[in-house]
Amino acid sequence: LFSQQHNMLQSLRRLAPRLPKGLHVRHLNIHEYQSKELLDRYGVNTQKWRLVTKVDETEAAASSLKARELVVKAQIHAGGRGLGSFKENGFKGGVHLCKTPAEAKGFVGKMLGNHLVTKQTPASGVQVNKIMIAESINLDKELYVAILMDRKYQGPVMVVSPKGGMDIEKVAEETPDAIFKEPIDIVKGIQPEQAARLSKALGFTGAQAKEAEAQLARLYDLFLKTDATQVEINPFAVTPEGKIYCVDAKLNFDDNSAFRHKDIFAYRDTAEEDPREVEASKFDLNYIGMTGNIGCMVNGAGLAMATMDIIQLHGGKPANFLDVGGGANEKQVTEAFTILSGDPQVKAILVNIFGGIMKCDVIARGVIEACKKVGLRMPLVVRLAGTNVNEGNALLKQSGLNIITADDLDDAAKKAVKAIA
Repeated sequence: LFSQQHNMLQSLRRLAPRLPKGLHVRHLNIHEYQSKELLDRYGVNTQKWRLVTKVDETEAAASSLKARELVVKAQIHAGGRGLGSFKENGFKGGVHLCKTPAEAKGFVGKMLGNHLVTKQTPASGVQVNKIMIAESINLDKELYVAILMDRKYQGPVMVVSPKGGMDIEKVAEETPDAIFKEPIDIVKGIQPEQAARLSKALGFTGAQAKEAEAQLARLYDLFLKTDATQVEINPFAVTPEGKIYCVDAKLNFDDNSAFRHKDIFAYRDTAEEDPREVEASKFDLNYIGMTGNIGCMVNGAGLAMATMDIIQLHGGKPANFLDVGGGANEKQVTEAFTILSGDPQVKAILVNIFGGIMKCDVIARGVIEACKKVGLRMPLVVRLAGTNVNEGNALLKQSGLNIITADDLDDAAKKAVKAIA
């Protein structure tokens, strides 16, 4: 059961940036240094760290850590940083160990402002604008701790394993007995005896067990007070000196709580997002950029996905997912057209509207206004059905614009593909 739940969470985490807002999900991605900032705020043990955004800041930042060894880490929203390379200068790796502030400055100079390409970035890479410098610590034990919401228990569950620092799904599959779960009453919170059981499962004893229990309680405090949906620490580590550290953290938050945690949601780094998606979000449009050449504007996530499928079926390639929702107004339609027509890869636009809550005449007025505003030159195929469809089609015909109308979705997809053949 844990393996299935964790696989689902991992899949959602990977898909998070690509899920349509029409599904009421806009997951917040935060940088590693921001995770550490939150952990520090709640009294969780982390390595000392500093953030630099300019090369000249490096030596002072590194010196202030008073560490025997330093780790220099590029801050981007992608995994595989250590094995990546920089596009501009070919420098290998976005994570490096060094002994002196001067060495750290050398690494920062090769990374800052350049594009890091990893297995999880586009081929063009992601520009590194921030670098975290932290004290490097030796690890004697690597453990695993997570807190997540569990449907079975209708609340939070703490999951621990003495086998951390590795793929936890593999641990769950090969040695399920090494996974321990403790449901937490969300009203009462984590109880001392529960923290003690978890600490024991991780292999702690004596005074060290008390420290582990305190760290587990603080992690739960963070989980609850930030409206997190997941807190994953891997590794939850022990040094040769017996100190406990949360070395790496992945945090997810309930997007419905954004009004309550403006400071956390201000962590959003739009520089790491598709600029088209950022622009669309300003107008509450649900947009996801893709790689095809037929721009799509649809109302409803299901209909949008069906539209993309049928375009593909007839030999075309959708350029985007764009759901204007059920209550879009003329301005939103105009802005949607501006985004679509401004995309250089888009060679034709297909509008597919089923009028339920959304009225076809409203969409038609928005389409007409948008065509005039952007001076649309590419083929435009419009299929309307449902509420006020006759009024909508009449407006399109009376507009004098070169708009290709379609009777149904299949007809619309064929005409859009043919228009750019």
